[in-house]
Parts: sequence; C-alpha cells; structure tokens
Amino acid sequence: MFSSHTNSPSLEIGDIIFTCIAAQLFKSISKASLCWSNHVGIIIGHNGEDYLVAESRVPFSTTTTLKKFIKRSNKRHYAVRRLNNTLTEQQKLAVCSQVPQRLNILYHTGFKFDSKRQFCSKFVYEIYKEALNLEVGKIETFNDLLKSNPNANLTFWKLWFFGRIPWHRKTVTPASLWFCPKLNTIFDSHPEISNSDTKKVG
Repeated sequence: MFSSHTNSPSLEIGDIIFTCIAAQLFKSISKASLCWSNHVGIIIGHNGEDYLVAESRVPFSTTTTLKKFIKRSNKRHYAVRRLNNTLTEQQKLAVCSQVPQRLNILYHTGFKFDSKRQFCSKFVYEIYKEALNLEVGKIETFNDLLKSNPNANLTFWKLWFFGRIPWHRKTVTPASLWFCPKLNTIFDSHPEISNSDTKKVG
C-alpha cells in the first residue's frame, strides 16, 4: 500500500483510525468511556496523494483525506488499529461496498444505535458487521457505560439529554473499538497518552 505520512506505516483498507476531538461533547465521551479516543473512521482507499477515510461526523457521514481527518484531532493525536487476521482482497472489497449506502446520513447526537442516523463508532461497527459478520466493538446501554465509571459526569449527560438520561438506549463507543481484542494497534502518534488508559473491553 501507499504511505503518505513519513512517520506512519503503510495502511490498508479496513484499518480503523482513532482520533480525539476537543469539543466538549466529545471530551465528555472520552471521560465517560475512560478512553483517549472519541472519534473513529475507516480507511477505504487511496486517491494517489493520500489515504481516504470514511466517517460519520457532524452533520453528515462523508469521506475525507487522512491528512484532514488527523488535522481535526487534538494535538493531531491519531492511532491505527487493524484486525489481527489480515483482510483478503475479497474482504476489502466487501468492506468498501458497505460505505456508499452509509454516506450523506445525518449524525445522531444522541448516539442511539437503533436509529437510522449514524455516529462514528456505529458507522465503523456496522461496516464490519455487514461486510464480514465481525463485531468490532461492543454494543452496550448507557446504563452499562455510565455506571461502569463512578467518575462519569452525569450532570453533563442529564443536560445533554434535556434532564433525562436514556439509560436503556443501546450505543457503541470509540472506546469499545479501541479496546477490542480482535484489533491490533499498528501505529500511535502519542502512545504516552493512549497507554494511560487501563480499561479493557472484551
């Protein structure tokens, strides 16, 4: 594969890119899930100059270049995780085939997995599930997520959900992808930050 970034490895279709958005909502996601990363995208190819990343972001799911994707991350911190078993060419095609139908879909700021709308970790989770029948990440309820962290800022989430946290709502977080044992970290621009997280997700 091509390599567009001097200090990073060659990337492959299906690689998951992790970043950290500094906006308050996303910082609260990091705090609630005990993970530095709060945004993810997936490599879907190369345009001759840079890798292409598919992602769900505000306001619509879209594609962008890796350079632009990383530029939005706090301190330009990014990491790359890849399936432990390398994808075949047929599997890479299957992954890419799942992307077009998920583009130009509104972002769900309530992170409801069962909604027709998208959010970043659901976007990547569903692509892997539909293309390869693999669960990369973990579906959990807000109750599971927030109650597992005694230091979670419930005040913020109550305000975000207009006074009532949807405890039984299903969601999937960037953290569950970051800690997924099916994936291996092949690059991390700031490992001293990433390695400070100790939570493990099965």
